[in-house]
Amino acid sequence: MRVGYARVSSADQNLARQLTVLQNAHVEKIFKEKVSGKNTKREQLQNLLHFIRQNDEVYVSSLDRLGRNSQDLTQIIEIIRQKGAVLNILDLPSFEGIKDRNLKALLTNLVLEIQKYTAENERQKIRERQQQGIQAAKIRGAYSGRKSEYTAHSNNPQKQLIYEKIVMLLKNRAKGQKISITEIARRTGVARNTIYHIQRHL
Repeated sequence: MRVGYARVSSADQNLARQLTVLQNAHVEKIFKEKVSGKNTKREQLQNLLHFIRQNDEVYVSSLDRLGRNSQDLTQIIEIIRQKGAVLNILDLPSFEGIKDRNLKALLTNLVLEIQKYTAENERQKIRERQQQGIQAAKIRGAYSGRKSEYTAHSNNPQKQLIYEKIVMLLKNRAKGQKISITEIARRTGVARNTIYHIQRHL
């Protein structure tokens, strides 16, 4: 069976492009969610990993939809392998013409390892450039921290609504309702750091 996974990082982003790509690949069942890829604790990702069986094929539009760092990607890919399924990344070279499943899996894993290394290396370079930029701005006295996109006066109506929902949940939390920052992040599709930032400025 062909099983797909689609993910965007926040509630105001659109899954349509990924869904179209997966449908064009004749995927039969799609797990989709709007949540950060900072770790593997994602409901629909875990549902997919529990669902797949021997000889299934897992499809994603790109590797970063599965995870954001090499460790998480390795963990996810290993679970898929242990289940006896094959992972297909649609923006990477395809080995559809190869009939031998073992050879196909070997070549796919080789490409994935190269891609994981490249992506991790690029992320590290981006982080280094960001830190260099921040340090330079601090020296100039021009650094004031990153501004949140989620405010009461956001130019994006959707993000303004999400902000208002976060504020409501935080106020309920302050009144004693048992809801964690992690749960607020899950419900709104916003990173925990952003929620902490909003909390500090209430």
